[in-house]
Amino acid sequence: MTLRLEGYIELPPHTGAGGFDHAAVHRGMRRLYVAHTANDAIDVIDLVALRLIESIGVLTGVAGALVAETAGRVFTSNRGEDTIGILDPADPGSVVKVPVGRRPNGLSFDPARLTLLAANVGDPDAPASHTLSIVDVNRASMIASIPVAGRTRWTVYDPSSDRFFVNIADPPSIVVVRGSDPTCVSRSIDVPAAGPHGLDIDRTGRVFCACDAGRLLVLAPQSFALLADLPLAGVPDVIFLDESLGRLYVAIGSPGVLEIFDIERLESIGEVATEEGAHTFAVDPDTHRVIAFLPGSQRAAVFEAVT
Repeated sequence: MTLRLEGYIELPPHTGAGGFDHAAVHRGMRRLYVAHTANDAIDVIDLVALRLIESIGVLTGVAGALVAETAGRVFTSNRGEDTIGILDPADPGSVVKVPVGRRPNGLSFDPARLTLLAANVGDPDAPASHTLSIVDVNRASMIASIPVAGRTRWTVYDPSSDRFFVNIADPPSIVVVRGSDPTCVSRSIDVPAAGPHGLDIDRTGRVFCACDAGRLLVLAPQSFALLADLPLAGVPDVIFLDESLGRLYVAIGSPGVLEIFDIERLESIGEVATEEGAHTFAVDPDTHRVIAFLPGSQRAAVFEAVT
C-alpha cells in the first residue's frame, strides 16, 4: 500500500452542479484552496487542523485555484464569468477580478515577472475563442491574448526553462510560451495520444502528460522525445508530482481511484480507491498527505503517504 486513509474533511453541501475542481496548497500559511465549482466558491482548508476554515464566494463557475506564495496572492479561474480572481490570502474577501478570454480554466504563474497565464477553454462553436490570456498581476489587467488551435486543458510554468506549457485537447499537443515573450506560441509539441489533460514538470525538465486515451506520457527535457508511454486505469484528470517521494499521482474519476507511479522506474506502483467522479486532489509537499475531493459525499478524503 502506498497511501493510507486517515479520515475526512467535511465541506459545504453543493448548491448547484459541478462538484470540485483544481486545488493548491499555501505552504507558509498551511492552507489548501480548492475550487468548489458547485458553490461558485473557493473552500479554504486548515492543513494542520484538517478542517474547513471558510468559503470565499461570488466566483461564478470557479474552475481552479493557484497559489503564488512569493507574490502573496491566490488566483482563481472563474469559468462562468470569463474572469480570473486575484486575492490576498491575508484578506480573502478583497477579490480583484480581471476580464480574460472565454471560459478560463487552467492557471500558471511566472513569479519573476508577475505574469499569470489563463488557459481558456473557449466555445467549440467559436474556434477563435480558444486562447491564452496573459495577465499583469500588478496592474490587474490582461496584456496579451494568444490564439491556440483547440480547447485548452491544464497549464504549468517551468522556472528552470522560463516557459509556460499548456495542454491542447485537439489537435493533441502541448504549446509552449516563453516567459520572456508571453505574446505568442513559441513551439507546439505533438502528443501521440488523444486528449492531453493533466500536466506537470519535474526538476529535471521531464514533462508528464496524462491523456484521455488512458495513457501517461513522459517526455524528455528539451527535446520532448517520448521516454515512456504508460497505461492508466481509466480517463485521467488532475495529476501532481511529489518529487521528494519520487511519486506521481493521477486522479481517475471513473472508477474513482488515485493511481500512483514511481517516477524513477516509470511504472505504476498501485491504486487507492477514492469515489466515483472524484477527479481532483492536492498534494501537501510538507507532510506528503494527499487530499482527494469527493463530489458524491461532498467532503475531502485525507491520505497519508506510506513509504
